[in-house]
Amino acid sequence: MLKKYGRLILLLTFLLISCKKAPDIKEPFSITGASSADAKRLLPLFASDSASADISGKVFNGLTKYDKDLKIVGDLAEKWTISKDGKEIIFYLRKNIKWHDGKEFTADDVIFTYKAITDPKNPTPYSSNYGPVKEVKAVDKYTVKVSYEKPFAPALESWGMGILPKHLLEGKELFNSPFNRNPIGTGPYKFKEWITGQRIILEKNLDYFEGTPFFEKFISRIIPDPSTMFLELRFGGIDFMGLTPAQYKYYGQKEDFKKYFNIYRYPSFGYTYIGYNLKNPLFTEKKVRQAISHAINKKEIIEGVLLGYGTPCTGPFPPSSWAFNPDVRDFEYAPEKAKKLLSEAGWKPDNDGILIKNGKRFSFILLVNQGNEARLKAAQIIKEQLKKVGIELNIRVLEWQSFLELVTKRQFQAVLLGWSLSRDPDLYDIFHSSKTKPGEFNFVGYSNREVDLLIEKARELLDREERKKLYKRVHALITEDQPYTFLYVPDAIIAVNKRIKGIEPTVAGIWHNYIYWYVPKNVMDWYN
Repeated sequence: MLKKYGRLILLLTFLLISCKKAPDIKEPFSITGASSADAKRLLPLFASDSASADISGKVFNGLTKYDKDLKIVGDLAEKWTISKDGKEIIFYLRKNIKWHDGKEFTADDVIFTYKAITDPKNPTPYSSNYGPVKEVKAVDKYTVKVSYEKPFAPALESWGMGILPKHLLEGKELFNSPFNRNPIGTGPYKFKEWITGQRIILEKNLDYFEGTPFFEKFISRIIPDPSTMFLELRFGGIDFMGLTPAQYKYYGQKEDFKKYFNIYRYPSFGYTYIGYNLKNPLFTEKKVRQAISHAINKKEIIEGVLLGYGTPCTGPFPPSSWAFNPDVRDFEYAPEKAKKLLSEAGWKPDNDGILIKNGKRFSFILLVNQGNEARLKAAQIIKEQLKKVGIELNIRVLEWQSFLELVTKRQFQAVLLGWSLSRDPDLYDIFHSSKTKPGEFNFVGYSNREVDLLIEKARELLDREERKKLYKRVHALITEDQPYTFLYVPDAIIAVNKRIKGIEPTVAGIWHNYIYWYVPKNVMDWYN
């Protein structure tokens, strides 16, 4: 029923769209995208949500970054050396790098950033990446030596964190600093304007060390409704967007759409999940969480919501991760098994079919963020699936910032969310039992001593095959515990206006070279 009427509504909505005229792009010297949610804080150590991180990453640089082939290369660091025992890295910084206010970038900024991230007063989820660090010191103005207590496998990746300007932030309270809304970095784009709930505008950095970006401005518009966003794409209000599965299937593959837009599709490096507040009495028992997972038909969700553009998720690593364990069996759809597990946990049907235990009904609220059509539809399907085993699910849709506020303070029963993962499979921030403070990523409160020890040990191994053995075990243990119901790995489907050239799809996606995207001269002449 949901599939039938959902498709009908989508068709009625998109029948309003004419694909007969070319987009009317009014700003050929700007590139405009859209986000379903506004950013929150733009200083890198606090930019933990995707809306904030997308903007922050264009304003700030780290010492390292991933290239198009997912190899770690230099960013603000020109090169580095690593000691034989893996306990020391010496970074040789690029010279003559300027902050957006004209001040020179030096080793002092790196030291300041390290101290800021490891300062307990700053509620950043990234501090664990620097916990193994013994000392960071400046050898000279352009050289930084990092010493570790033990070898640390994600060390080079961890220094991809955006570096902060010491001369502007030293001695200031950072979490509520106005620089979160008016940042100054070293990146390819400078901050220009932020109108809350409407748009963020960046302008190109003429002195950027990798070359001046082609586009004068990078504009991110906040458009919570995906149908409105699609209309804006079609008629020139934005240049690119992530398409919903329905937009891609019913319109994105038509010739009159492809005449004006290129579409890039690849598996996202992350997954969508239901996270349970493990301090809530409903979810403290593993059998109950396993029962919920058995009651959910992932294939129905992937076909009905993603229209087949995704794959089931079995645990904390997506299939494209080198740490993925192919031997871990997914929690198959088995409603009778779910009922049996719930019964063993003491839950019995009441007169209306809803389970009851000690006078309390099995009823909970699932939080979903506004603007994510796929998650809302998935929640609606899950609601009906859980009802069949006697669980009452209520869906609450919240604006993104309100949603984050409740998650950060752990004022929720269950959330429907997604992780966009780091390429290094270190799970410390998400699943280690020490990372449950407000603002940290283990907001469900997961704790498993064996998992903790394996994650800690894996961080110390520099040999990938040895790490992989430990992560296979971690994958199996977390899947068994089901702190999340791991739902699916969605495909990323991005439409970009054909006026924009220079896009190079690789295993890293399309964004690795965005500063080199351009509009050809003949198209520019057409606008002039």
